[in-house]
Amino acid sequence: MADAAPNLDRFLHAIADPTRRRILLALKEKGGCSLDKETGLCAFDIEQRVKLSQPTVSHHMRILEKASLVEAKREGHWRWYRRNEKLIAEMMRGLKGQL
Repeated sequence: MADAAPNLDRFLHAIADPTRRRILLALKEKGGCSLDKETGLCAFDIEQRVKLSQPTVSHHMRILEKASLVEAKREGHWRWYRRNEKLIAEMMRGLKGQL
């Protein structure tokens, strides 16, 4: 578990902000993507859901990506994001193990 500690620290830092938690919840919704994806959202969709400017959303998405909580993929001119469900579940188990 010692190797997972830095990852857990990044995870906790990323989810400490209420805006990033709102983004993660928005990414959990099915069928809301303007790129016709079943899961995930493009950056514009996230801006619309959380009612924030593009630079602010980009800042939060960088933190979520750095913590590996979201995966990003370029689709033409758009960036499409989805949750990394496997890592989220792993971090939740790691957190339970440390408390």
